Amino acid sequence: MTNTQYTEELMKRFGKPKFAKKLEKADAAGQVGNLRCGDVMRLELKVNDKTRKIEDIGFQTFGCAAAVASSDVVCELAKGKTIEEAKKLTKDDVIKKLGGMPAIKVHCSLLGIEALEKAIKDYEDKKEVNKK
Repeated sequence: MTNTQYTEELMKRFGKPKFAKKLEKADAAGQVGNLRCGDVMRLELKVNDKTRKIEDIGFQTFGCAAAVASSDVVCELAKGKTIEEAKKLTKDDVIKKLGGMPAIKVHCSLLGIEALEKAIKDYEDKKEVNKK
């Protein structure tokens, strides 16, 4: 496989993403976009406040196959993890789970991680406000 082809895993996730959904009463959300390519990702979280574990997660993505597949992988990697564990996820984790990605599409994996980071920040900001 050359670095210009999509992997079988990437195409499978693009065709049937497991986490493409809008959450009812999400605790937090993060949205990012890339003006150059037009991809937009929104990621939502439900978090157990006691354990700080991500109990449910979903995404809506407008973009290419790599953007949709990356969003799905980010959700799979983050679900069940604590907020602290989820903060450690990287674009390399996403690319590895997809079995690779064309170099020109690597920015999609970064967008998924950035959406997760924004959703976590949104969650933590809301919890901080509620403490006051």
